[in-house]
Amino acid sequence: MIQLDLPLWGDVTVFVIAAIVIGIGGVKLAEYADRLADRTGLGEAVTGTIMLGLITALPGLAASVTAALQGNAVLALSNAMGGIAFQTTVLALADLLHRNANLEHAAASATTMMQTIMLILLISIVLLGLSSPDVVVGPVHPATLLLLGGAALAFWLTYRVKERPMWHPHETAETVADEPAEGSQYERLWLLWTGLIVAGLLTLISGSLVAETAANIQEKTGISASLIGGFLMAGATSLPELVTCLAAVKRGALTLAVSDIVGGNFFDVLFIAAADCFFLGGSLYHASGVGMREFFLISITLLLNVILLSGLIYRQKHGPANIGFESVLMLVLYLGGFVILSFMY
Repeated sequence: MIQLDLPLWGDVTVFVIAAIVIGIGGVKLAEYADRLADRTGLGEAVTGTIMLGLITALPGLAASVTAALQGNAVLALSNAMGGIAFQTTVLALADLLHRNANLEHAAASATTMMQTIMLILLISIVLLGLSSPDVVVGPVHPATLLLLGGAALAFWLTYRVKERPMWHPHETAETVADEPAEGSQYERLWLLWTGLIVAGLLTLISGSLVAETAANIQEKTGISASLIGGFLMAGATSLPELVTCLAAVKRGALTLAVSDIVGGNFFDVLFIAAADCFFLGGSLYHASGVGMREFFLISITLLLNVILLSGLIYRQKHGPANIGFESVLMLVLYLGGFVILSFMY
C-alpha cells in the first residue's frame, strides 16, 4: 500500500497526475484488447468482459482494497458502486459519439444482455449483504461468498451464451457485427500481451495513488466519504473504462465498447468481495459509517443497469439527440442521484 504524507495541494496534484496516467493507459488498453480479440478469436464480447474488463478495473480494485486496509469501509463500498454507476453512464456518452444509430441498437447481442442480467444479480447480492444480519464466515460475510459464486456462474453463462446461443438479435442496417480485422491473424501475440500487461500495471499503480490521495483529500476537507468515493474516486479510477469505451466506439468495435463497460462493472462488484477480505474490522457491509447513503448509491446503480437492459432489449434506433431513451434516462438519473447524494448526511 502506497503511503503519502503531502499537503492538500500535493494530494490534489498527485491525484490529477495519476488520473491522467490512467486515462492514457486506457487508450492503449482498448487498442491491445481489440487486436487480441481478433487475433485469438475470442470475440469482442468475451474479451471486453473478462480481459479488458479485468484490466481496466485494476485501478478501482487497488483503490477499494487500499481503503479497506485503511479501515475506511464507506470509501471502499462507495468507490465500487460509484464506479459501476459512472461506467454505466459512460455508455450514454458513447451513444452521443456513435452517430449512425443508438449504440445499444447497433451493438445488440445476447451475450451483452446476459452480462447485464448477471450484473443486476450481483448488485442485488450486495444489497442483501447490507440488509442481512452482521455475521461472518471465517474472515468474510456470507454475501461475499455469494458474490464469488454468482460471479463464477455469470462467467460460465456468458461463455455458454456466446458459444451456443439459442437466439440472435434481429440484424438491421445499423447493426455492427463483431468481425476480426483484416490481417489480424499475423499479429504477434507476445507483443500484444506485453503491451496489454504494461498498460495494465501502469493503471494499477495509478489506481493505488488515486485511492491514497482521495482518502487524504476527504480527511483534510471533511467532504462526505460517500461523495468522495462514489463520485471523485470512482470517476478517476473509472477513467480506463471511459477512455477505452470511447476509443473502442471510434475504432468501430461497438460490442467491445459495451462489453468493456459491463465487464468492468462485473469486476467492480467483486471489489466489495475483495475489500471485505482485507477489512479487519469484521463485516465490511456492517462497518461503522455504512448507512442510507450507501443504500441510495447502490439503488441508483441498480436502476441504471435495469434501464440499460431495457435499452438493449427494446433496441430503439434513434431517439432524442439521436441517442436512445435509455441514454437520456441514465444521464438524468446519474446526475440527479449525485445531486441528491451531496445533500444526504
